[in-house]
Amino acid sequence: MKTGEMELVRGRGNVYRDFGRSNAGLEQARAMIAAKIITILDERKLSTRDAEKLTGVSHSEFSRIRNAQLRRFTLDRMIAVLGKLDEDVEVNVTFTPRQHGAHATPHVR
Repeated sequence: MKTGEMELVRGRGNVYRDFGRSNAGLEQARAMIAAKIITILDERKLSTRDAEKLTGVSHSEFSRIRNAQLRRFTLDRMIAVLGKLDEDVEVNVTFTPRQHGAHATPHVR
């Protein structure tokens, strides 16, 4: 490739898996829930301080969610935050065997 050229690589549906992250499913689930929380805050025009007053969840937690700093959150904690925002959550879990090389990073030229 010449300098400045990029190759487009089609993802497989989970960017964390595409980049070889060991907890790809967990990271994707947290990102999806965070996106929903952010959407709710935006739709309701809630600041992190307003959200804290409404839910009792620290404004610093809402700030971390807005900034995609999600490693400190468990799924159940994030689902609880959604519940405090008056959202019902339905979780479906699917189990599939891993393919060899599933953790390998995609080949990029």
